[in-house]
Amino acid sequence: MSPHAYRFGIEEEYFLADAETRGTPRRSVKPFHTEAAEALPEIGRELLQCQVEVCTPPSTEFAQARAVLGRQRAALAEIGAPHELLVFAAGTHPVADWARQLPTKGDRYRGILRDVGLAGRRSLICGMHVHVEVPDPDARVHLMNRLLPFQPILFALSASSPFWQGKPTGLTAYRLSAFGELPRTGLPELFPSPADYERYVRIMTKAGSIQDASFLWWSLRPSIKFPTLELRIADSCTRLEDALTIAALFRCLVRLVVRRPELNARLDGVSRALADENLWRAQRSGTDAEMIDEASERALPYAEALDGLLDLIAEDAEALGCTQEVGNARRIVREGTSADGQIAAFEGAREAGLTNRQALDAVVDWLARTARGEAA
Repeated sequence: MSPHAYRFGIEEEYFLADAETRGTPRRSVKPFHTEAAEALPEIGRELLQCQVEVCTPPSTEFAQARAVLGRQRAALAEIGAPHELLVFAAGTHPVADWARQLPTKGDRYRGILRDVGLAGRRSLICGMHVHVEVPDPDARVHLMNRLLPFQPILFALSASSPFWQGKPTGLTAYRLSAFGELPRTGLPELFPSPADYERYVRIMTKAGSIQDASFLWWSLRPSIKFPTLELRIADSCTRLEDALTIAALFRCLVRLVVRRPELNARLDGVSRALADENLWRAQRSGTDAEMIDEASERALPYAEALDGLLDLIAEDAEALGCTQEVGNARRIVREGTSADGQIAAFEGAREAGLTNRQALDAVVDWLARTARGEAA
């Protein structure tokens, strides 16, 4: 692959909440979406009406991405206020009832709901996607395979979904469980070659299982819309800096495996099974998890596994100008993920004598403040 700039883009999905009840909106959100679309041309819709999506333009500078996402978050919060709406980023909505959600109108969304039924209605989740430019289409499949073992480490940093349907889940990132009800989710398969991947997509399309490869909702996939590899594993990050850190890590990892073609070149079924186990460990325990290292055949504390990753990409972070963003991963481990902050807000409210529902309302307030960049 010829050298290139590894341009990247970030997509973030947010929840809307009623400012009084903290649940999903009681009134129509059409006026909010109309005003938001006029103010932010880059805005998009998601499967459910209580969601909204934003994206950054292709860039090589994290300062630009920070400014764009910060502006978008601030604008959405400002637009939401007169509509009595809170806007926040998290993998799941702490108190929302999936059965009360209305789907977004549109042929694609209607088609998805017709295809997957109740599982689509239950998909009350928000994620963050990161695109990194990979000009060679064949290389995207090879890189998708070789990046597989790193996904659980990135996922743990994003954990922001410890509550579901008004209840603590006992997990730091329940979103994957809800998303897993849909077909073609989770880790991608290991494809021996780009031709095998293309054959899979062709058969699935001809058989009527999917319309195109955008209906492969894996945690990592070649994009059909852009010349990129798309990371989809992350929960929506409550803190903007956490989102930038995960994007920087992924961008550096793409460059790493390009410049070191021998790295993870011989992954097999055992490798994928171990990555899947690490994904579960991250879902359950976040950055308190132990990560299984295939080479040493032992479980490492998360911080040690992260240090190993940061050592691997140090050269790439310097070359891409994102050493600060990458280094912020250690801050997340030290201070806690969004899931840790949500659990602390909930437990603090309960210890103060609030009811279970009042404590969950306090979590929603914490999420809205933190997503706006205010001190929690």
